[in-house]
Amino acid sequence: MIRDIAIVWFVFLVSMPGSAQDTFKIMGNQESYNMPFKLINNLIIIPIGVNGSELNFLLDTGISNTIMFNLDIKDSLKLKNIEKVRLRGLGEGGHLNALKSTNNTFRIGKVINGYHMIYLIPGKEFDLSSQLGININGIIGGDLFHDFVIDINYSSKRLKFYAPKAYTYKKCRKCNTFELKFHKKKPYINLQVQNNGKAATEVKLLIDSGAGDALWLFENSNESIQIPEKYYVDYLGKGLSGNIYGKRAKIDKIIIGDYFFTNANVSYPDSSSIGSAIKNKQRNGTLGSEILKRFRVIFDYPHRKITFLKKSKFYSDPFLYNMSGLELSYSGMMLVKEKHSNIDRGLNKSANATVVEIVYNYVYAFKQSYQISVVRKDSPAYRAGLLVGDIILQINGKPAYNFKLQEINRLFSEKPGKQIKLLIDRNGEVLTYSFRLESML
Repeated sequence: MIRDIAIVWFVFLVSMPGSAQDTFKIMGNQESYNMPFKLINNLIIIPIGVNGSELNFLLDTGISNTIMFNLDIKDSLKLKNIEKVRLRGLGEGGHLNALKSTNNTFRIGKVINGYHMIYLIPGKEFDLSSQLGININGIIGGDLFHDFVIDINYSSKRLKFYAPKAYTYKKCRKCNTFELKFHKKKPYINLQVQNNGKAATEVKLLIDSGAGDALWLFENSNESIQIPEKYYVDYLGKGLSGNIYGKRAKIDKIIIGDYFFTNANVSYPDSSSIGSAIKNKQRNGTLGSEILKRFRVIFDYPHRKITFLKKSKFYSDPFLYNMSGLELSYSGMMLVKEKHSNIDRGLNKSANATVVEIVYNYVYAFKQSYQISVVRKDSPAYRAGLLVGDIILQINGKPAYNFKLQEINRLFSEKPGKQIKLLIDRNGEVLTYSFRLESML
């Protein structure tokens, strides 16, 4: 996956823990359970039944407690034992008013918890669905990981939950196992990075499967962590408290045991967007899913270990980035007119021949639409005149609804000089714009 949606959470909650019975278990005392997941923009999406309602959750090691949002009133009323709280996360905004609910039943296939505590953000203001193209109702992380050893196979898109006492480590020459350290119930790892032609330096990174980027580094958190001369300012993603901005660049090397990546993407978030995160003075940044997806990863919170088991099919994927300056999001359904053809065959008796006639007709159908959510200043799209809120109708002559959002992001990241032609709807007026992708790094 090439254009990462860096959905990052780091939630700091002031509250008492939930019920002592708030634990996840595999039904029937089974030792393990295997299930599929969806991989969208490097992020893992799993179905979870919550008090009988089927919902979609982002699996995110970057949070400790479960958060829910984007619920209809009828859904939120099914939550139990509600009280008011406030949440704080990354982004430009402040605290969010939320609700705390306990003793909820969560079911993930054969994994179940009948006493789960969650935090609910009311209303529709906070919504990941427009960025991922699938209805997302929550984020689950540490609450689940602390109860199991979890094997994430990015190649086959499957999760395997193990009861901690049932998991056995096998001898593996290509496995790289690291100690996990925890702060506020979130996992950290010590790795090495090398940049600006300097020697490799050790950094302490939050492991965040809910961040689509490869690596975030906090400027000046280590004397060796300095922004290189070549960078550009960009929108990095969406946090719980608002949008996150920063600088994007390339890093010489990321070293993970016996594995290393060169010329990988790195981002340096603005301090104004990550004020709460940098309060942890020992933390130097974040390791995101653009790196995690390149391995089969075993998360073992109970024994404080993480193992990079082997390379996944994504291991050699290039580290690409968006060269257009545009961020798109889903904007609901639009009614479009489609041309269909039917072939009628008949017999011309006088000529004793078959007559083939193609009959065209038009049908109207609802299709997914995309709108521009961010235009990076001084980018090719910015100079061309595109604006936030423009609805994309066509991309290089093809209907936009024929593309998945991931495909559009790949198109915007392919190669410098590639021409992009967009037909857009701006407040009912249809306009055409054209620009060429430009290398920023």
